[in-house]
Amino acid sequence: MMIAKIRPKNQARWTRSDRPIRREAATHTFEIGQAVRLIEPEEFAKTADIYHITGQLPSQENSPQYRIRNDDERHERVARQDSLEAIR
Repeated sequence: MMIAKIRPKNQARWTRSDRPIRREAATHTFEIGQAVRLIEPEEFAKTADIYHITGQLPSQENSPQYRIRNDDERHERVARQDSLEAIR
């Protein structure tokens, strides 16, 4: 959970009545080992490749990140949660 304090512009310093604003951190939706599909613009999309989640990474721009891997590739990729969809 991230806590941010916002001080009014006209206030020179913090007072005891100032309270932190709590913002919930984004949570991971996918589990390690889960099969997912990478959502890409059509000009970059290959055939419907299936990737597996190999690790969970910290959030970037309030979107959790994952390490993903396709069985046909020798390397792993990093993808944000908003660019992945679960395969059912």
